[in-house]
Amino acid sequence: MPPNTTASTGQQPGKSGRKKGRKARLVVFVLVLAIIGGVAYGAYWSISTVRASFPQTTGSITLEGLSGEVEVKRDGYGIPQIYASTDEDLFMAQGFVQAQDRFYEMDVRRHMTSGRLSEMFGKGQIDNDEFLRTLGWHRIAKKEYDSKLSDETKKYLQAYSKGVNAYLEGKEGKELSLEYAALGFANDYKPAEWTPVDSVAWLKAMAWDLRGNMEDEIDRALLTSRLGPKQIKDLYPQYPYDRNKAIVQEGQLDELTGTFGQGGQTAGGSASTDGTAAGGTTASGTGAAGTSTSGTSGLQSQLSGLYGVLEDLPTAVGVNGNGIGSNSWVVSGDHTISGKPLLANDPHLSASLPSVWYQMGLHCRSVSDKCQYDVTGYTFAGMPGVIIGHNKNISWGMTNSGVDVTDLYLEKLTGTGYLYDNKVKPFTTREETINVAGGDSKTIVVRETNNGPLLSDRSDELVRVGKKAEVDTSAPDRGDGYGISLRWTALDPGTSMDAVFAMNKAADWDDFRAAAALFEVPSQNLIYADTEGHIGYTLPGKIPTRAEGVDGSIPQPGWNSKYRWTGYIPQNELPFELDPARGYIVTANQAVIDKDKYPYTLTTDWGYGTRSQRITSLIKSKIDGGGKISTDDMRQMQLDNSSEIAKLLVPQLLKIDIADPDVREAQKLLEGWDYTQDADSAAAAYFNAVWRNILKLAFGHKLPKEVRVKGQCLWVDPINTTGPADEAEKVRECGQRDAEQAQPDGGDRWFEVVRTLMDDEDSDWWKTPRSGTRPKAENRDQLFKRAMIDARWELTAKLGKDIETWNWGRLHRLFLKNQTLGTEGPGFLQYVLNRGPWKLSGGEATVNATGWNAAGGYGVVWVPSMRMVVNLGDLDKSKWINLTGASGHAYSAHYTDQTDKWADGELLDWSFSKSAVDKSTSDTLVLQP
Repeated sequence: MPPNTTASTGQQPGKSGRKKGRKARLVVFVLVLAIIGGVAYGAYWSISTVRASFPQTTGSITLEGLSGEVEVKRDGYGIPQIYASTDEDLFMAQGFVQAQDRFYEMDVRRHMTSGRLSEMFGKGQIDNDEFLRTLGWHRIAKKEYDSKLSDETKKYLQAYSKGVNAYLEGKEGKELSLEYAALGFANDYKPAEWTPVDSVAWLKAMAWDLRGNMEDEIDRALLTSRLGPKQIKDLYPQYPYDRNKAIVQEGQLDELTGTFGQGGQTAGGSASTDGTAAGGTTASGTGAAGTSTSGTSGLQSQLSGLYGVLEDLPTAVGVNGNGIGSNSWVVSGDHTISGKPLLANDPHLSASLPSVWYQMGLHCRSVSDKCQYDVTGYTFAGMPGVIIGHNKNISWGMTNSGVDVTDLYLEKLTGTGYLYDNKVKPFTTREETINVAGGDSKTIVVRETNNGPLLSDRSDELVRVGKKAEVDTSAPDRGDGYGISLRWTALDPGTSMDAVFAMNKAADWDDFRAAAALFEVPSQNLIYADTEGHIGYTLPGKIPTRAEGVDGSIPQPGWNSKYRWTGYIPQNELPFELDPARGYIVTANQAVIDKDKYPYTLTTDWGYGTRSQRITSLIKSKIDGGGKISTDDMRQMQLDNSSEIAKLLVPQLLKIDIADPDVREAQKLLEGWDYTQDADSAAAAYFNAVWRNILKLAFGHKLPKEVRVKGQCLWVDPINTTGPADEAEKVRECGQRDAEQAQPDGGDRWFEVVRTLMDDEDSDWWKTPRSGTRPKAENRDQLFKRAMIDARWELTAKLGKDIETWNWGRLHRLFLKNQTLGTEGPGFLQYVLNRGPWKLSGGEATVNATGWNAAGGYGVVWVPSMRMVVNLGDLDKSKWINLTGASGHAYSAHYTDQTDKWADGELLDWSFSKSAVDKSTSDTLVLQP
């Protein structure tokens, strides 16, 4: 497996689902271990090597570069609270302590962000390195560090790096982590010193996984190979603004500009509502230039190949851009027991071991100009500061906004450049040399257009396809072919690292808004609460504007300047909300603001608001009942397992006449079910199997091979039909996408698709042919009946015929896998590094969002990666939990010591004040100058 910082967990044991190149990435390493393996080797690992890298957590250590003594106090879960007297000492200590617990994770991350994975893992990573070098994260991070970041931020980054390097000094590989000991048998890799740019580049990886709608943009184009505009529109329904409320409902937009709240067109354009794009482009993709940019076979193959490259890339915090979600909400003191706000957050990210988050407190003994920080929360190992958390005055949380900050462009290439407004412009080029452990280095040339890097250069297949791409006769001559470039806000130097430190020391709403304005990428929904009783929301980010009629929902012709970005939305015109009259704010990836109340297009691909509306309902039911909300109420809301799609479908499923006694037995499970997806629920297991089969029958079998599960071969209907065809007309097509990325994934977009079609009982989508002994379907209820039959026998095969033994948790399991060697290393090493399974409650588009991909199976793909509830009335009564533990060292007591409690929905005490920290301290380490 590639060195994923967030290894995906949806695969069942024995199912790889990876491309051939990925399977070979650690071949040399595996062969070496096979040769020297055995009982004696296993004993050596269990006794010596496993313990060699455990950190010192008591006593004292001398660190050159400190100006004064620093205390590191760890609680019973190994969570550190650092106390220092200067900012530089504080962040130097943060670097040292994070390296103690997580240096291997940090090292893998920096090799990923700099496109140097091959230096650690050999030639199997060359393709990934080529693509990552083309994106140029590390190169752009260096530009940020050199020219964009404040002197104060640079000072903190330098101090952090000094702390990491102090930890590395004099240590051999096995003293740093078990994984280095393993890698030592395959190559002579030695970790290099940490640099400030290594930290800044991590924000680029974070931004990549939270980049917005690129996959939707590709998918919409790919769907045109089998579906027409009307059918694609069915699969991308309009956001239900009336039913699922946007985040900002009572914002102060009218105070900023008279155009807000009145709708209409501006230079930013407006969201298309009829399936059209620039110049009257329909969903099939014919643009104003007369050039098909998504409806041709050439681009179909280009985009399919590009998606294959994207899904092979290591993920930073998400599932390669798919399935990214999160919940956050804040309730004002008018509705809480304490009389002060409560703030909850649980980001939904890929499961990883260790967790992507690292809990920590950063405390100045006395806050002053010399030492400005007293903050605690969730950090990223490898980056100074706190990403989500609270200080003594304010708290904040984040969810992914999903705004559209990327566009793909089809570029007309020539031998020396690319076409732009009927003129050939020269490429911007650079050479990149990739060093390979155990092999020869490789040099590549990266070419860029005025839109961005040519992603298609990184695949020989894409280059060949570009030379054969079919376009309309009014398009430019083919010449040397067509390529695909990427325009993305994160490919410009920015100030997001400045924003982290500014938020960490913000004292009030004005400070927070000013800090948020620096957070250019990734654009996040930021919620806010303070000890004075205020609650708020703001959308920061560098968000592009496009020409009138261009919404960025499909790839555009790069040779026409009309499709270029026209600028960025001014920061003071981005949506925000402070102290709304309703007394709460909910963000869960739904629309930020009603499209009729805002003149700019933020995206055409919001989440559909299923989770946000459920959270809103839970809050309102408490308030409307006259109750006051407690910290534990917020926790229980985070654990809500209610299935919104079940509430829609089950009443109809129970009306269907089932003759088969075995299927009828399963149907009875749904009678009286409360729609709650608890791990021990047999009804939840059966319903989710029915839902999966509804999706497969109605949609999955009619989608093009490029989006279906890899290896799933079907006899499918001809192109441009959703109705059943004669058997002689069918064609055999095999899916091409990894199971965790395939469609229909069953998320809340599919909830909305099915909801919209429910009243059209004779829609072609409900028609499906006979298969073996399974009956054909001519309408909605016949298809539902077929799905109930298929689900019964699917679960019989998976769980047994006796439905008394069925439960959702047996299907819906979480496996935690080490980010690199725990996936495709030898079996004994996987045993050492990996943990699980856990049987989980929750599900897709549920508040307790233990996500699964309906096209691929029931295994957990992403999770609430942490949970927190901040009590602004008494910060020491706040609660938190991490997915795994503080340590990245296998067999450390803190490797997965929070996971059982996380799976059970428990939260840990979160100490903040000096007295509370002292009371919870188990180990104290003194760092001395």
